[in-house]
Amino acid sequence: MVNEMENIRPAAAEDASRIAELVVFNYRVNFYPFFKNDEFYFKELNVLELAKEYAEGSEALGCCYVYDDGAVKGFVRVKGQEIEKLFVEPQFQGMNIGGRLLEFAAGSLGADWLWVLKYNRRGISFYRRHGFELTGEEIIEDEWVPLLKMRRAR
Repeated sequence: MVNEMENIRPAAAEDASRIAELVVFNYRVNFYPFFKNDEFYFKELNVLELAKEYAEGSEALGCCYVYDDGAVKGFVRVKGQEIEKLFVEPQFQGMNIGGRLLEFAAGSLGADWLWVLKYNRRGISFYRRHGFELTGEEIIEDEWVPLLKMRRAR
């Protein structure tokens, strides 16, 4: 069995722009098709502004772990028991990087729940394969984003 922590390390300030790239690209690839909001996805959401969230000493940076095998290919952000974000560079999806990050978050950090976009069937399937189940809870984030809660089965 592969060591689930292999290539996973705490994020550092020099990872900020790469983490921001991962968020921006994944939001555009995975979420834009549902919302078609050009103003948000191609103006408001940008790498330069988002990288500031992950600056040295920031709460966001302190909660992040990156998958780095010579290049940062994905990251997970965990706060308490919640997996707040999990993204892998689209070109590297399907290579178990997301699975390793998720197993690290759940196994090493004790994170056992998350919110997933209601329309994200691929994401829901991914989390189910890793032992998460829909709880039946739903929220609307930012007045227009429907999210479903998933919890890891014990």
